[in-house]
Parts: sequence; C-alpha cells; structure tokens
Amino acid sequence: MAIKDLPGLTPDGQIYFDHDMQVTEAMLPPGPWATAHGPGLLKTPAGTLLCCWFAGTFEGDTDINIVVSRLEKGADAWSEPTYISHNNDRSDQNPSLFLTPSGEIWAMYTSQLGRQPGKNNMQYTSVIKRQISLDDGKTWSEPEVLFADEGTFARQPIQVLSNGRWIYGLWLCSDSASGLAGDPSAFMVSDDRGATWRRVDMPGSAGRVHPSVVELEDGHLAAFMRSREADFIYRSESSDYGDTWNVPVPTPLPNNNSGIAALKLASGRVAIAYNHNSAPATYGKTGAWPALRNPVSIALSEDGGLTFPLIRNIERGEGYAGEENRYNNRQYEYPCMMQTDDGMIHVAYAYQTRRGVKWVMLSEGDVMGKVRGEGTYNPTSGEGCR
Repeated sequence: MAIKDLPGLTPDGQIYFDHDMQVTEAMLPPGPWATAHGPGLLKTPAGTLLCCWFAGTFEGDTDINIVVSRLEKGADAWSEPTYISHNNDRSDQNPSLFLTPSGEIWAMYTSQLGRQPGKNNMQYTSVIKRQISLDDGKTWSEPEVLFADEGTFARQPIQVLSNGRWIYGLWLCSDSASGLAGDPSAFMVSDDRGATWRRVDMPGSAGRVHPSVVELEDGHLAAFMRSREADFIYRSESSDYGDTWNVPVPTPLPNNNSGIAALKLASGRVAIAYNHNSAPATYGKTGAWPALRNPVSIALSEDGGLTFPLIRNIERGEGYAGEENRYNNRQYEYPCMMQTDDGMIHVAYAYQTRRGVKWVMLSEGDVMGKVRGEGTYNPTSGEGCR
C-alpha cells in the first residue's frame, strides 16, 4: 500500500502522510451534508476501522442523523459514509461505538427533538438510543431507546472496568434559566453486561460535563471533564469502581468549553485529546462559549492525570497568531481517541468548522517527539509504507 504525500487533504478519504506534522491522516468523505461533527472511532475484530459522526444541516436540526465510514483492512482510503439512523423528527447527535465482550457493535447516540418556536436548545429532550451491528458495522438494527430519562446526554463510549462492570459517562440537561451552564455529570453503571443499569451522580459537577473515564488501577477511576466556564479541564476520582465520586477540581490543562477525550494507554500513561485554549476573560462565568477551537492537542500524564509534562499539537489550524488574528483560524473540535492493539493512537475530530471529519494516526513515541522519517505506518496491515 502506498500512502501519498500531498500538501493539503482531499475530501475523498485517501490516506496521506504529513511529513511536516509527522502523522498519517485523512479527511473522510463528507457526503452530501453541510456539516459533520462529534465523531466516534472503533476497530472491529475483523480489523476494520469504523468512524461515525452526526451529519446534516446543523446541530439540532431534524435532518441531523448518524453516519459511518469504514477503512477496510488493507485499504488506503476511507469509504463514503452511509446512514445508521434515519430520524426525520429528531436530531441524532454525539455517537459512540462500543464492542461488547460478545462481539456485538453498539452505536449509541443522543436523540432530541428539533428546535421549537422560541427555543433553540432542545437538549433537555434528549434520550439515548442504541443500534446494533452483527456484521462488522455494515448493517444496523432499528433504533431503540436505551436510556429514556429526558435530558440525558453522552459522548464517551461505554468503558469496561477490570471487575467486568460497564460504565457510561453522561451529563444531565434541563430546561432551566441557565440553559446549558449548570449541567451536572453522572454515570450509568451495569454489573450484568448491560441487562440492567443504575445511575450514579457526581457531586459538585454543575457545568463540568462530557466525563471521559479511565481506570488508573483496579477500581481506581479518574474522569476528565469539559468546563462550561471555558477555563480548565476538570478531574474527579473514584476509588470504588465508580460507585462514588469526589467533587471535580481543575487540572493544569486549559479548556475552551469544547469536547475532550481521555484514554489510558498501554504504557500506563493517560492521554487527553483537547483544544489547548481557554478564555481567561470568562473564568468564573458559567456558560462561556468562546469561538476559538484550535489547536487539537494530545497531552500525556505519568501520574494519572494530575500533571501533563508532554503536550503535542496534531492540528494547528490555519496558524494565525496574535490576539487580533486568532479568530481567523477555523474550528477543529470534539476529538475522540482510541489506541489499537498495535499501539497506534487514532484521533478523529470535526475539521475546518465542521466541513468534514479528519482522522489522524500516530504513535505514543510520535507524541513524545520521535521522528519516523520518510516511511510511515500502514494502519490496516501493520507493515511499513513508503
């Protein structure tokens, strides 16, 4: 397989090697939709990479549905995306992909009513739906409501803990005067592989949302959260497999009230993908919405997410600098992240103000500064490519 070199991606799923950034990357085919946002990633047992996202006119519109693109084993380009969901009266958003221990692939996503007169934000009507694939993500079952409590929102896939427990991070939206600013985080927990669930709330988490859970050691969990104050990424701990949580506290990493993703790597390090930006003028004010959503960065921690001595940008945007120019950069946002069994780190995020989805692959060594040279890595065969 030959991976091409090209200054600038083409919107056709073709995989390229970026010698400047030292990453393998592709812009997934955007399809006929105006916007693409909120991607999720999964590697299947057959070796296929799946990337899903929500696509349509704009977030919250009733033509927003979930789509999926595939990178087959041995292929050098991602496929044209196809629909998973087909709602005409709801906005389906924030998909994630989960491989169950029995081999089923679950696509889980939020589903809310479309905008109503005088109300643009309808997240308080959201429920969580699920669709299942038994054929490597090619076809999907009809949608079913898995969590019916209105206002339930989620982003990270279900995580399987060392004791077999499943934990699913979410946050709770309400139709309140403060809008989205006061949303708290919570978790759905199952000890019988998804047959039954119970909810665990996180204390003192209003405005700390998008919990992304990692298991540091058996039963010792850390959850990392987006902040509605656009100040810092926040962190909470549990020492009992998620039965109880402490009040979240800020980490050293900035946050711009945009989505993040956390992952425990095979090395034991914690990786966080995020926008390395915040909005200092808004600190202490809930509901801050700065437009600056770049760069996309990966930070590594060797102490469970308390400090992050290693930070690398994987997306610089247009590169404008200085206060007068910074908003000329387009938005690169909502990263998701996974590590495959070959050790490679895969990140996907909304690209160029939701024009499409970009996929990036690199190693932990790349994040730490290792240079791969002219050759790069074949994500589907494991062989070196030139």
